[in-house]
Amino acid sequence: MDDRNELQALQASYRGALATAASLGGLAGKIDALAAEAPLSQSDLEELARVTLAHAVAAQALRGLVETMRARRVTE
Repeated sequence: MDDRNELQALQASYRGALATAASLGGLAGKIDALAAEAPLSQSDLEELARVTLAHAVAAQALRGLVETMRARRVTE
């Protein structure tokens, strides 16, 4: 049987990864509109760094939780 706290953690982690993915998707217009003669500004690069880091952390946290859940089920 699944632990309620574990399921709530999974749901929260999944929602977090989706939210950061949406933030990353929100930058698509800026990235798609790039031209060689108009590079990203420093503030755009900082925003991209912040959003990609947040997404990487959220995705890795979700992955770690899933791996922990899988490992626990093998030992049960």
